[in-house]
Amino acid sequence: MAFVSLEDGELHYQMDGEADAPVLVLSSSLGTDLHMWDAQVAALSKSFRILRYDTRGHGQSLVTQGPYTVEQLGRDVLALLDALNIDRAHFCGLSMGGLIGQWLGIHASDRLRKLILCNTAAKIGDADMWGPRLELVEKGGAQAMKELAAGAAGRWFTPDFAQQHADKVTAITDVLAATSPLGYAACCAAVRDADLRKEVSSINVPTLIICASHDSVTTVADGHFLQNHIYGSQLSDYYAAHLSSVELGEVFALRVTDFLLG
Repeated sequence: MAFVSLEDGELHYQMDGEADAPVLVLSSSLGTDLHMWDAQVAALSKSFRILRYDTRGHGQSLVTQGPYTVEQLGRDVLALLDALNIDRAHFCGLSMGGLIGQWLGIHASDRLRKLILCNTAAKIGDADMWGPRLELVEKGGAQAMKELAAGAAGRWFTPDFAQQHADKVTAITDVLAATSPLGYAACCAAVRDADLRKEVSSINVPTLIICASHDSVTTVADGHFLQNHIYGSQLSDYYAAHLSSVELGEVFALRVTDFLLG
């Protein structure tokens, strides 16, 4: 396992692909780790140096006292790039990872080549959505994480995918069940408090937005909001639910590759 040292702990990362290929950073959703992207690595690493990492509070990365902010999570990415001597990279983030990508596009566009925002929104949910979840995790700890994982498949995947690929679904939901309650709650607060609706129009790097017809968390309408406010951005809409990268497999990788090399 590979780590870089931040001021308050270690960030876990993994790199795949040729050393001289352009770098593509993959940033995961709330409650998952870098293995969320396993289905994409083989295809994407043919053209790119793939840099995956566990977001603060998740996987093998540091877990610090929350609440976190999207700015804090974005600065973790910049610290990771600095530690690995990467001046500029493509960035693809899903859900919470997409919020991090938006923050980078707004505040650190000089570090980005192209930006892909998947199953995300400039504002994800509201207090009525996040309040009960935070209360559940803060009070219930590890048992609450298992309860969240038990209901996650219905939000993250379409019913037909969940039925046909139970092994892939279980692998993802098991990660959620094992996620640190402290880290999860801290990241929940970061997503809850992030509202980039007034700032996304300042993103000036080439941007692709990927959304999914059966995503009830970040809807197609959220994707169109981003497209309408990020000048020149492209939008692709697929039959999938919230974790479209997992569900779409090679189709997702091909769209990402076409955009980044186009």
